[in-house]
Amino acid sequence: MKRMTAAAGLLWLLAAVPAGAEEPAVIKVTRLLTTDATVTGQKLVLPSRDPQLIASIFEIPPGARLPRHKHPYARYAYVLDGDLTVDYGKAGPQHFHKGDFIVEAIGTWHFGMNSGTTPVRLLVIDQVEKGQPATVMAK
Repeated sequence: MKRMTAAAGLLWLLAAVPAGAEEPAVIKVTRLLTTDATVTGQKLVLPSRDPQLIASIFEIPPGARLPRHKHPYARYAYVLDGDLTVDYGKAGPQHFHKGDFIVEAIGTWHFGMNSGTTPVRLLVIDQVEKGQPATVMAK
């Protein structure tokens, strides 16, 4: 990838200005989270080879409970709507609400449930080794 030169950067900024406007458009960035650990305090570890990213939207109806499972690789979730409770066993339950960013526990058995009265919608991002599962279900 080529580095952006100062002139190219200025042209890019000028392109962000609406036609006829005197002020450049304001681009807002809201940082959701900066962390090096999961919700249970584990250090983040990414796949060591052939990384693959999987992005999904989960929709969980009120009262629904996900089966007990664990994640062998990093999983991140952003709560778009609703209230989610995740029970991490010995680490206890944690409650997440609209606007929360979750860095899931790795290799820890847990289950989630919609603890609210409206559907939970999650943007879920998994980083796995290519061809490997993002979730392992308890038997």
